[in-house]
Amino acid sequence: MKYLLFLFLIVPLTFLSAQDFPGLDKSPMDKAWYPASYRVSDKVAAITYSRPQLKGRNFDDIVPSGKIWRTGANEATELRVFKPISIGGTKIPVGTYTVLTIFESQNMTFIVNSDTNGWGAYSYNKENDVVRLRVPVTNAEEVLESFSMTFTSNATPQLHMGWATLRATIPFTEL
Repeated sequence: MKYLLFLFLIVPLTFLSAQDFPGLDKSPMDKAWYPASYRVSDKVAAITYSRPQLKGRNFDDIVPSGKIWRTGANEATELRVFKPISIGGTKIPVGTYTVLTIFESQNMTFIVNSDTNGWGAYSYNKENDVVRLRVPVTNAEEVLESFSMTFTSNATPQLHMGWATLRATIPFTEL
């Protein structure tokens, strides 16, 4: 009887600690889809990235000006193209790519690279760039605490990126 009491009362308590979570990710992963419908057959592109937070820091302290940036945190940002698109006049075939950026004072260079499965921008190889597009960076009044990316589908589909007060837009064409 004591053995059964031990099994039913004490043993389940030992598994409670296995349910503890170590804490939330400091830069949670997110995904943006174009178009935003939930039907897989409609998908043109998806971008998967981690969302770093400002946490009282300045954008310039986190993202090095004039240097390659992973465009998020943790693993390299991934662009999956389900139907061919064109960015800056360059055709991007169906496939998986890495997105990197270079921020400068008034502009951002948006880079699509054929290397995948990287951590950050540490293994970046310029020779594998599929497209480089320089776009203007604008300033907004609203401060975004978390790095954010979203697609919109106006007359021309666009990928919007923002963090702190900086905003950039990358137009693309569905082929």
